[in-house]
Amino acid sequence: MIGRALLILDIARKHIVRRTRQTAVAVSGVAVGVGFFLAVSAMMIGSQTDFVHRLIDAAPHIIVSDELRSPSPQPGVRAFPDAAVTLHGYKVRTEARGLKDWPAIMAVASAFPGAISSPSLTGGITLKLGGHEEALGIVGIEPGLEARISTIEDNLKVGRLRDLETVQGGIIIGEELAARLGVAVGDVVAATSASGVTRSLRIVGLFKRGQAELAPSSGYVLLREAQSLLGRPFIINRIGIHLEDPYTAEEIARTLESRFRYKAESWQERSADFLSLLVTRNVIMYSVVGAILLVASFGIYTVVSNSVFDKRRDIAILRSIGFAEADLQFVFLVQGVFLALIGILFGWMLGYGLMEILASLQFPIAGEDQRIPLDRGFRQYAIAAAASLTAGAVAAWLPARKTSRVDPVDILRGAA
Repeated sequence: MIGRALLILDIARKHIVRRTRQTAVAVSGVAVGVGFFLAVSAMMIGSQTDFVHRLIDAAPHIIVSDELRSPSPQPGVRAFPDAAVTLHGYKVRTEARGLKDWPAIMAVASAFPGAISSPSLTGGITLKLGGHEEALGIVGIEPGLEARISTIEDNLKVGRLRDLETVQGGIIIGEELAARLGVAVGDVVAATSASGVTRSLRIVGLFKRGQAELAPSSGYVLLREAQSLLGRPFIINRIGIHLEDPYTAEEIARTLESRFRYKAESWQERSADFLSLLVTRNVIMYSVVGAILLVASFGIYTVVSNSVFDKRRDIAILRSIGFAEADLQFVFLVQGVFLALIGILFGWMLGYGLMEILASLQFPIAGEDQRIPLDRGFRQYAIAAAASLTAGAVAAWLPARKTSRVDPVDILRGAA
């Protein structure tokens, strides 16, 4: 049995060696397909991974806000839950916005492994300088905690979050807003809230331009400064939560929302549209590169098909001396697999070279030179090899079936 297997392997090897030109064409096709598969998938998966990481790290993994997904039931409905009750003409009670018993929410959230909670208060003010006014949405934060749950500090062009604690009435705004007001770090502007409170704020930092996670007309102040300016002492309306494992955000958000009823939004929920686009993007990518590998396998089909046709007399001789149809089909199947394996090895080298070239490229984005994020993990190499090997085996098996149609008596009689 072992001797026959070795003989089959040797026959397949000789078929490959003797057809140098066709072998080179088939191997080149597979190598090019594998190489470009690796290069394209490295760019696509790398950019996707980089995007998801930026998405995860840019903001808290969970945001608990003072919103309710559904309004509170009216007393009449609560009193008669199973009755056919119709209410109309009632006046909805106005409730003060803000998270009630927010220290308890933070305590429960912080109890999850590796979780960090940060309270904040958002509201609207108007900045005035001379005759120029600009609307601004401010976020009151605790700088030490906020720096641990988001990447706000990384987006600062000038200043630090801790400057909000060291400078009385400090505020951080975006470069675009600063340019419209004609101010710089250290300048003082007047701020007026909807409650009529007026305060002088000193600019202590500037956000970089073009930060997608930061609204152009938003600013950050100290939490107690926001509470005083907005006339809402001891009130917060948002809690940001950073988790050790970001992918548990949905489950923890559901737990918090079911317990406290306030809307708890995970990063997956906030970015659902983007994540669905990534899935579509991956389907398109793998379909295109899969088609490239499929076309590359046609070379193997051509080589094996020609080999079967040219070796009809050899097939007849082997059949006459006792080789079974399965043995002969296996000869040509092995031939196709050999070609695929050689093409995969060269394709890996080509793909590695293409990725090195892509990694060396720099593109000016937002005033900075940035490189293409690439995924060089073994997973892509394994996917390319498995797909090429499968395509090569199928491409070789299709013509290999023709060996069963070879009648050794007719072939030998015709040769004689």
